[in-house]
Amino acid sequence: MTNIGGEVDLVVLDFDGVLTDNAVWVLEDGTEMVRCDRSDGLGIAMLKKAGIPVMVLSTETNPVVTARCKKLSIPCVQGVSDKGSKLVSILARDGIDPARVAYVGNDVNDLDCLRYVGVPVAVADAHPRARALARVVLSTPGGHGAVREFCELLLQELAARPSGDRR
Repeated sequence: MTNIGGEVDLVVLDFDGVLTDNAVWVLEDGTEMVRCDRSDGLGIAMLKKAGIPVMVLSTETNPVVTARCKKLSIPCVQGVSDKGSKLVSILARDGIDPARVAYVGNDVNDLDCLRYVGVPVAVADAHPRARALARVVLSTPGGHGAVREFCELLLQELAARPSGDRR
């Protein structure tokens, strides 16, 4: 079992390449569609049930991001050009210690976030620079259950602690 190696009070997910396989289908009218793995949604639900909030932070502006997050009942901040600064702002606003945040990313626009948090995580098919910064590199590629894999790892680690203590 991979050791998460840190306390986690918030999980922040990139969207494209983490909750999707980083591909996009473009219809002739310009409408974009993406593929998501339903098992990721179940993993997110398990984390929320365990009291660990989850959110999405994305550079993508397509409404599909909002739609998927609404379906998962998680907050979404999208259209962000500087994800690192935005994450710093969100955590400061909410009084969350970055050392207690897990960030799951896959590409170079995630590097600042991966450097900032205490638990940097990369999907299996992440850019080499993202993998190099990650404490945890998942065995599953983005959009194919990588988020579910991380959720299960985190929940297993929590369950192994005395009395299931999160602290």
